[in-house]
Amino acid sequence: MTTEARLPTRQLIQPDLPAFDHGGLDRATRDALAELLLTMADDEFVIGFWDSEWTGIAPMLEEDVAFSSIAQDEIGHARLLYEMLARLTDGDADRIAFGRAPHEYRHAALLDHARHDWAFSIARRWMYDTADSVRLAALTSASFKPLADVVAKIRREERYHLLHLDVWLRRLANGGDEPRRRLEASLGLLRPDAHSVFAPLHGEQILVDAGILAEPMPALARRWAAQAEHILLGELGFESAAGVGDVVSRERLEPSESFRWLWGEFTSVARLEEGVEW
Repeated sequence: MTTEARLPTRQLIQPDLPAFDHGGLDRATRDALAELLLTMADDEFVIGFWDSEWTGIAPMLEEDVAFSSIAQDEIGHARLLYEMLARLTDGDADRIAFGRAPHEYRHAALLDHARHDWAFSIARRWMYDTADSVRLAALTSASFKPLADVVAKIRREERYHLLHLDVWLRRLANGGDEPRRRLEASLGLLRPDAHSVFAPLHGEQILVDAGILAEPMPALARRWAAQAEHILLGELGFESAAGVGDVVSRERLEPSESFRWLWGEFTSVARLEEGVEW
């Protein structure tokens, strides 16, 4: 064997996203789409890292595996969306994911809370995934086909997340006084931020007019509230998530302490040596 043959070969992780052409988009539509992709990717990225904190400490072994897999799926979805955003803006997906300051992330306020207990994580995950399913449904027929294709892939995996979380929501709601009390307290804590997944986007109407987004965010929020009310109030007897005030912007001048901590965790490796190429 020659010396050259013994040298290790650098293995690069290939992007999951096929090449696509965005030349048909005008500047305003491209900018509006970039904002949508950033908010969706940040949502998936942040919830994925929050829920990965349960790895090794979930209530049972099977759930340890299941919740870890769900968290991994979400980070994989974020990767797809960051890659699309990077190609759309001539950016770098890794830098977008790991290279921003905490206040530059655009995740929903629902995801800005610390992890808390198991009932809290189930309540937040259920609220987020049901809201995200409404948002994804509004993108299934997007006129920008690369996005429609990515959404189709994500929805196939999210279907199983929703089934899993529905089982856990009902298990806690009907599992006796203590599980139900914890779940109810968690739903109450999260209720003020319940609609934040549908925070308005600057270019929202442009996306609707271009046939990328089926309906504006307020319409999607109302659709989600009706679904949530049917389950939480109608089936489980909890106060619904529908009675929520105005949705605040995703932009943050000052990030929460809980997110500062999480940011420190998920950027720790990238920050070991500034400017390094991994």
